[in-house]
Amino acid sequence: MKQEKKTRILLAPLDWGLGHATRCIPLIRYFLQKECEVVIAAADAPAKLLLTEFPGIEIRPLPGYNIRYSSGAFLIGAIVKQLPHVLRSIKTENRWLNELLVNEKFDLIVSDNRPGFYHKQIHSIYITHQLLIKSGFGKITDRFLQKIHASYIRRFNEVWVPDLPGQKNLAGHLSHPLRHIVQPVYIGLLSRFNRPIDIQIKQDLLILLSGPEPQRSVLEQKIMQQLHLFKGSVLFVRGLPDVKEEFVSELSNITIVNHLPAYELQQAIASSNQIICRSGYTTLMDLMRLQKKAILIPTPGQPEQEYLAKYMQQQGYFTFITQDNFFLETALKKLKESEEKKFFTEDDFELYKTVTERILKQIAPDDL
Repeated sequence: MKQEKKTRILLAPLDWGLGHATRCIPLIRYFLQKECEVVIAAADAPAKLLLTEFPGIEIRPLPGYNIRYSSGAFLIGAIVKQLPHVLRSIKTENRWLNELLVNEKFDLIVSDNRPGFYHKQIHSIYITHQLLIKSGFGKITDRFLQKIHASYIRRFNEVWVPDLPGQKNLAGHLSHPLRHIVQPVYIGLLSRFNRPIDIQIKQDLLILLSGPEPQRSVLEQKIMQQLHLFKGSVLFVRGLPDVKEEFVSELSNITIVNHLPAYELQQAIASSNQIICRSGYTTLMDLMRLQKKAILIPTPGQPEQEYLAKYMQQQGYFTFITQDNFFLETALKKLKESEEKKFFTEDDFELYKTVTERILKQIAPDDL
C-alpha cells in the first residue's frame, strides 16, 4: 500500500523588522491547510513571532542580518557602511542552506527578501514588493540598486510580488517599476487577518509600533511623552515579540503590551477608533484588510516607507506625518480630517491561493 508523501517546504523571512515574517503567515497557514510540512528558517524576533502563530512548528535557527540604523543616519548610508556584513550574510545563508540540504530533502524553498536563500536543484521562490528600491538619492541610484537586486533575484525560479498586477495596486513604483528587469508573479495582497469584522469600539487610540531599532524606540519615547495629554483610552502595542518584561504605564487610561498574536491584534485594530502606526508595507496590507483609517509615521531615513506614506496619501488611502514633526494633537486632528480611503476587495486578498495551488501541483513529490 502506497503512502502519500507530504510536500516539504522550507521558508525563511528576512529579519529587518517583523513585516517579512508577518506577511508570510497567510502563506504558511495555506501550506499547512494543504497538508504540507513547513519548516521555518529564522531566529530571534521573527522566529518567536511565527512560533507564536504556529505552536509546534519546526524552527531551524538561521542567523539574521542584524542590520542596525543609527538614530540620525540615512538608511542607504547605514547600509553602505554595513555592506560587507550584508554580503557576508547572503553568502552565509546560502552556505547554511547547502549544509542543511546535505541531510534533508525539501520540495520547495521560499525566501522572503533573503537573496542567498536558494538552491539550483530545488524550486526556489523569492518574495519581495521592492522590484525597484528607493534609495533617496534619485533615479540613477534607484536604477543601479534595481540591477543589483535583480542579479540576485534571477537565481530564483520565480519572484512573487505581494501586490496586484494592474493600475490598482498598493506599492506604486516599488512593485511596478517603469522598467522590469525580472518577470514577477503578482500574488495579490497578503494579510495575516481574516476578512473585516464588525466589532464594538473599545479604545479611542491604538499605537502600533514596528520596524528596526533604534527608530522604533525613538518614536516610542516621543509618543509616550505626549500621551499624558490624551484623556481617552489607549492601547499601546510596542512591536517586541521577543521581550518578556512587561512595561506598565503610570496612567490608568493606557494599556501597554509588547506584542499581540494575529487574532488579538485583529481585534485590537478593529475595535480602535483611531490608529497611529508606521508605513511599513505589511502594516498597510493589514490595515487595508480590516478597512481601518490610520495616520502613518514613516521611519526616518527609510526611503521605502517615506515613499509609501506619500503614495498612500496621494491615492487617498491614508494620511501621514513625519516623525520629526509629530505632535499627538496635530496627528489626531489630521487623521480626523482625512478623507475615507478606497478599499480593496476580498478577491485581492485571495489571489495568492491560486498561485500557491499552481506551485504545489508543479512541485508535488511522487508517491512513495
